[in-house]
Amino acid sequence: MQGPFINRQTFWQRVKQLLAPIAVALATAGKWALPLLKFGLPFLKVGGTMLISLFFYSMAFGWRFAAGFIILLFIHEMGHLIAARMVGLKVGLPVFIPFMGAVIALREAPRNAWIEAIVGIGGPILGSLGALAVASCYLLTGNNLFLALGYVGFLLNLFNLIPMVPLDGGRIVSAITPWLWLVGLVILIPYVFFHLASPFSFILILIIITSFRRVLALFRRRTPEEQRYYECTPAQRVIMAILYFGLVGSLYIGMGYIKSYM
Repeated sequence: MQGPFINRQTFWQRVKQLLAPIAVALATAGKWALPLLKFGLPFLKVGGTMLISLFFYSMAFGWRFAAGFIILLFIHEMGHLIAARMVGLKVGLPVFIPFMGAVIALREAPRNAWIEAIVGIGGPILGSLGALAVASCYLLTGNNLFLALGYVGFLLNLFNLIPMVPLDGGRIVSAITPWLWLVGLVILIPYVFFHLASPFSFILILIIITSFRRVLALFRRRTPEEQRYYECTPAQRVIMAILYFGLVGSLYIGMGYIKSYM
């Protein structure tokens, strides 16, 4: 009666001896793999959405233009990310959406309109510099692809400066005066009305619908929290106005300059 029991005991002991090193190895691998996976997943998300966008843009415009356009989008979004980090906000890496551009997710809301404006203008500033660098490559190479990308880059950043939330311009003018949102409506509504057949109009209609709640809020009395949110010093309003209108004018002039080469 003792023999089989002893043999069975010995068998399981051997199994444990064999499995123990494997368990230790798996535990050690998991200890290192989980942080690496946690670190790598955001980059996989960025790279994956970038490749998906590259596929769709390539079908419409060719892969060379598509690759350049995605790089310009990435530079623009990195401008937002850098600005957000500078003011102490937690922010995720850019995620690309085909034919909608790219977005970064703020993991905490800006504390006031000044901070919102800083994050908002970071994208167009760095994005415009990126477009300028690309356009300058035309002078070195004579390749019209760089000229086209530079023009589109300027146009992309100028469009984003239209003073309507959720566009960058709407967030920037929050620190100047939110009443400039009405200017955004005056710009977009007639354009959509006369270009209803354009596929781009669908995106503009979504922007108008999204911004409508904030625009209507201009005509009611602000709560104390809202008053504190939009409080900016005169110096802050002047600085943001110079940056905003200066960037709008520079992009418009830059587009005209590039167009003279086309």
